[in-house]
Amino acid sequence: MNIYVGNLAYGVTEDELREAFAAFGDVESANLITDKFTGQSKGFGFVEMPNNSEADAAIKALNETPLKGRPVRVNQAKPRAERPARGGGGGQRW
Repeated sequence: MNIYVGNLAYGVTEDELREAFAAFGDVESANLITDKFTGQSKGFGFVEMPNNSEADAAIKALNETPLKGRPVRVNQAKPRAERPARGGGGGQRW
């Protein structure tokens, strides 16, 4: 199950995120989302857990609990919506 983790402190590392969820079962991956220009965390990330019952237990236990001083929001990630293609270049500028 793919799990969304929001309201993360900017100092949280992927290892710390993985550790928090590993207490509930196997963690396949833990990814922080970062700004592509600065590399700084955007304050949210995703954790992938292969066992749904372990993932549900982690969501229930960790939602609204503090991690590095901030109460994190934890829930099942929603599928990414298709975004329309962005126009870029090619046209004349007047």
